[in-house]
Amino acid sequence: MKNSKLWLSIGISIVAISVSAQQDFNSEVNNINLSYSKTTSIVFPYAIKSVDKGSAEILVQKAKGVENILFLKAGRQNFAQTNLTVVTADGKVYGFILNFDQLCPTLHLKAELVSNFNTEALFSSENENQKQIRHYAELALSKIKKVSGLHSNKFSVDLRVNGIFIHHDMMYFRVRLANNSRINYDLDQLRFFIRDQNKSKRTAVQELEIVPVFCSSVLSTIKDHSEITLVFAIPKFTIAERKLLSVELTEKNAGRHLELNIKNTDLMNLEIL
Repeated sequence: MKNSKLWLSIGISIVAISVSAQQDFNSEVNNINLSYSKTTSIVFPYAIKSVDKGSAEILVQKAKGVENILFLKAGRQNFAQTNLTVVTADGKVYGFILNFDQLCPTLHLKAELVSNFNTEALFSSENENQKQIRHYAELALSKIKKVSGLHSNKFSVDLRVNGIFIHHDMMYFRVRLANNSRINYDLDQLRFFIRDQNKSKRTAVQELEIVPVFCSSVLSTIKDHSEITLVFAIPKFTIAERKLLSVELTEKNAGRHLELNIKNTDLMNLEIL
């Protein structure tokens, strides 16, 4: 009986020490020390969607041209302890405690190492969860089924839509770009438009640009004799009678521009993810 009580006491002590250590670790990584003269950076695994600081004495700014890095700095010396809450595109909510420390500030932190709140943000239908979109884009990329007839080829460059998919309110267009020439193709833009079927000249009235909410990879150059396949996620839409979905590929500072057209009937055979 005494041995049972002893082992029970030891077990409780081990659990208590473990919990205490975990709390101390979480407390340590969630605490950020800011300086008045040095900048602190936090790198998140996904784009930053929302930032809330508990005090106006904290300076917060997203890095220019980058969606997942946040810069912090003390707005004044010896500010009172406060907090910071960040919501990222994968639906995660991160919380930090901010302290002033002029001598030993936190200079760099990866948010993956930080324990986040045990919850996920629910985005509106206009702002879909990027993690979910990425998942279905990767699924569309791996699908074997292909559509045919949707392609344009000029100047030894091939633009082809070989897969159209849908999941709930999001459509996924799988686009293959091939450069069969000896000259690298520096991509300027790849854009989607709804335009009149019987009009050759585009005007603001005749066309409506559809902006993808996600692209499976960043593309700047298609090397000579190479190809790449991308998936673009676009909020669901239909094409009215006498209208077309036009996919336009333009080359930077050059003239190898391609265009292919998709009719409403082409969307009838899309695959459900």
